[in-house]
Amino acid sequence: MKRFAMAASLVISACSVVSAQTTDQLVKGATDTSNVLNYGMGYNLQRFSTLNQINKDTVKNLVPVWNYSFNDDRSEESQPLVYQGVIYVTSHNATMAVDAKTGKQIWKSKIEYPAETPRIVCCGIINRGAALYDGKLFRTTLDANVIALDAKDGKELWRQKAADIKEGYSMTVAPLVADGVVITGISGAEFGTRGFIDGWDPATGKHLWRTHSIPSPDEPGGDTWKGDTWKLGGGSTWITGSYDPELNTVYWGIGNPGPFNAAVRPGDNLYTCSVLA
Repeated sequence: MKRFAMAASLVISACSVVSAQTTDQLVKGATDTSNVLNYGMGYNLQRFSTLNQINKDTVKNLVPVWNYSFNDDRSEESQPLVYQGVIYVTSHNATMAVDAKTGKQIWKSKIEYPAETPRIVCCGIINRGAALYDGKLFRTTLDANVIALDAKDGKELWRQKAADIKEGYSMTVAPLVADGVVITGISGAEFGTRGFIDGWDPATGKHLWRTHSIPSPDEPGGDTWKGDTWKLGGGSTWITGSYDPELNTVYWGIGNPGPFNAAVRPGDNLYTCSVLA
């Protein structure tokens, strides 16, 4: 029986030219069996493939054909993306493009951040992945920057600062591109922060909007925080949200309130531990 080396080699062929990823391609990501364009393998985040070449009968035939070292001793939680025979993957300090058939590195772009950054990263010196759109790769950095790289060569195209690490913020989230907007979340609920979700222009990096996960007193839900506790209410947004193209609505999970001691923040503490649409 023919051996199956890896899923990528069954469905992809290498291509020397990276064309621009379109909104339509991202919308159809869950049924695209030639590429992996979305974090979660589709806007629905089901992480499911309709491919059936590898199943309970054939899985025993899988064998390694190449390996690629990240040259990194930290934990790895990045989900690779695959487009036209190229695997794109991130670590906390690098972004890499690798030929899916051979394992040969096409390019590697290093990420630099201040040495003190790991002191305020709650839950692992990691990065969870990237987003592809219009020939660009988008990712976040531990020191709370959002950057765009040219998918062809890894050259940095723009960089925007989302928050200040001195205030307890960090970023490990994989961006979401929805309706032509790059959307990112933030970490830091353990360090007296106020969580938020940002929208960015993919071409220029212009900051388009910010929605806080903790409402101010004059916003709906603001009365669920007493005094000034909303200013440090937490509500991190470090898990990538899902997107419904028909409703043009993003759904984003909101994390825990801060501080952990609930006695100092009486009330329902909206919108922590919830889904925000």
